[in-house]
Amino acid sequence: MDQEKIIELTDREAIRDCLYRYCRGIDRADEAALRSSYWPDAQDNHGAYCGSADGFIRFALAVFETGPRNIHQIANILIEFTSRAEATVESYFTALQRGPDNDGEIRQTLLCGRYCDLFQKREGQWRIAERTVVYDWCEEQTPPAVAEAERFGPRRPIGAPYPHDPVYALGKRGVHVAV
Repeated sequence: MDQEKIIELTDREAIRDCLYRYCRGIDRADEAALRSSYWPDAQDNHGAYCGSADGFIRFALAVFETGPRNIHQIANILIEFTSRAEATVESYFTALQRGPDNDGEIRQTLLCGRYCDLFQKREGQWRIAERTVVYDWCEEQTPPAVAEAERFGPRRPIGAPYPHDPVYALGKRGVHVAV
């Protein structure tokens, strides 16, 4: 395999890894993971928020203070390189979001759509430079009436925000996988 193809494959994997870090960051309220997904000068149009990525991150973290539960999944990642340092990336997402509305009533929403991203490679790293979220499906759902402890029953542990989610304990144990 030639060197150009190897570089392209590693670049594709770096872009995918960035998308997955974003999902962890948004679901676990992990500010460092969110910030590592965007360039500091990035722009984000999430519909409910449009502006700097920094502003979006502050907006999202403020939502987490209300104790929501989020699950984001990414699929159908199509990466098209426009140069060695730029790529347009379309990623399908499914997101289940639950939390209080402005009146404190718990709401649950299923969202499906696409992240339409401009990725840039700077100093060897791929991150989002521009993001537009395109919504293809939105469904308001009736949230479960029972408390989480009752609903989950013996299924433990339950996912939690940073740094309390079990995934963060793995890194503290010093577990390393040889490549």
